[in-house]
Amino acid sequence: MEGPKDPGLVHTGEDAMHVDLSEEHQILKETVRRFAQQEIEPRVAAMDRDEAFDEYLWDKGRDLGFVGMGIGTAYGGSFSDYVSLGVMAEEVSRVDAGVAVVFGAHSVLCGNNIERNGTPEQKDRYLPRLASGERRGCMGITEPEAGSDALSIRTRAKKDGSVYVLSGTKMFISNAPIADTALIYATTDPSRGHAGLSAFIVEKDFPGYNRGKACPSWGSAPPPPARSSWRTAWCPRRTSWEGRRARGCPSCFPVSTWNASCGAARPWASPEPPLMHLCATPGSAGSFPRRSYPSR
Repeated sequence: MEGPKDPGLVHTGEDAMHVDLSEEHQILKETVRRFAQQEIEPRVAAMDRDEAFDEYLWDKGRDLGFVGMGIGTAYGGSFSDYVSLGVMAEEVSRVDAGVAVVFGAHSVLCGNNIERNGTPEQKDRYLPRLASGERRGCMGITEPEAGSDALSIRTRAKKDGSVYVLSGTKMFISNAPIADTALIYATTDPSRGHAGLSAFIVEKDFPGYNRGKACPSWGSAPPPPARSSWRTAWCPRRTSWEGRRARGCPSCFPVSTWNASCGAARPWASPEPPLMHLCATPGSAGSFPRRSYPSR
């Protein structure tokens, strides 16, 4: 009996959906798989042991355009479509979901979000250096008492002349310990619910901002997420999204489009699907030929 073939981006179950990969997607798939096997796999054990990301992989990801895959070519990125993002996510996650998180949190959660919702000035200022990998990004929504429920965010942003003063704490933020640019969500007016939410681009050197220390984690070690905090982080008004169309819940979830496209290859939201596939594929190859009991 044959074991299951590698299905690529496939859902199973009642809502089964198959994504036919184009020739370009297949070439990308082979390129990323080769990169993962040759460059990431030999470093996985050391990264897990040290709970640290190997910077060599960032440099290689820059050379291959992987760190800019969520950012448009107009800003120096390599974005083509969301299926390509899914292919990259799936193939990297087969070897180490943590590395996929490093690339995805930077390129998609931070870079792609700024491109879709930021001002022209913000895009010109931040995206080219994020796309090239010169600077690294992260996105901060989750807090000690607020995660999936974004309306429970307690981080506050108060306007003070030409700046906003942010106060609060974020928790389990991927890339935070190494990010140069953080997209931080805060509420300017809790009484307005989701309409009071806004985003602020916080640079690592802004006064009062603390990128935080790494938190131990399972399943996506390099790098561990961090608890970031600030009592009074001073953010220039040019870094705010308040008053823009993107303000509120819609800009909190840049994953909505690519999450549907990437399907099981979405390690930036959850690493489990590609990890389960990683276990199931070689496991089934070994189990199908086995005979537990002699036939009678």
